Amino acid sequence: MAMLSGAALLAQIDRLAVPAGQLALWSLGQAGFALKGGDTVAYIDPYLSDSITESGGPARRFPSPLAPGAVRHARVVFATHEHMDHADAPTLGPLMAASPHALLVTSPQGREIALAADVPDERIVLPRLGERTQLGELAYTAIPAAHYSYEVDSEGRSRWMGFLIEWNGVTLYHSGDTIAIPQIFEALAGTPIDLALLPINGRDYFREQQEITGNMWPGEAAEMAVRLGARVLIGIHNDLFAENRVGAGMLFEEIDRRAPFQRCHMLAPGELYLYAG
Repeated sequence: MAMLSGAALLAQIDRLAVPAGQLALWSLGQAGFALKGGDTVAYIDPYLSDSITESGGPARRFPSPLAPGAVRHARVVFATHEHMDHADAPTLGPLMAASPHALLVTSPQGREIALAADVPDERIVLPRLGERTQLGELAYTAIPAAHYSYEVDSEGRSRWMGFLIEWNGVTLYHSGDTIAIPQIFEALAGTPIDLALLPINGRDYFREQQEITGNMWPGEAAEMAVRLGARVLIGIHNDLFAENRVGAGMLFEEIDRRAPFQRCHMLAPGELYLYAG
């Protein structure tokens, strides 16, 4: 399978000019992305190791597009929750060391993983749901999620969350791992969303018996994109592990049935998607 990776992928991220009104996304597989607006680079849910396989879990369907220690340009890294394919110590430790000015925005549980990977505590941010934070050229807000439960502590910090990222004149919503819950729609009500990155791998009894916690089905993701008024839906969390995915065609079948004029894409690992309205 041909895909941009390694030094070639990093070079493309570094040299791409992303003017106002545009946002660049590179898929890293699963729910992971590199993002760029202007000259700033961010990462969200990067899983760039083989730690799941090495701990007895399933094998990757494709190799990591990047070595985490080679990522030297990150300004901020988002980790939506503590599962290894979202907050991975062998990814976060080397990446944060190689990008010494980057902040890590994550959950209290993700913080413990990062600390164990020698990420300094002063570089870890624990956001409260609904609290908008400006960080250089971008602003982010933690959005509720439920994987499957809705768990928020007394300080308003959630175990599972998505992120609304406003950057370069573009608004992106990455839901993290979640099922559809009313709190998501309440948090995003009235917010124009350009890009909605939503999981589509579904859930079922048999996977749950293997302790695989699932997500929305493709039809639910299609309905959510419509309900949120998202200009573009990008289906995520459906490519990395053979045991935890559905046929990608299901998303487009559901789009054709439920929302035939909804813009929709699936990205290959290492693929660039440049949003320009």
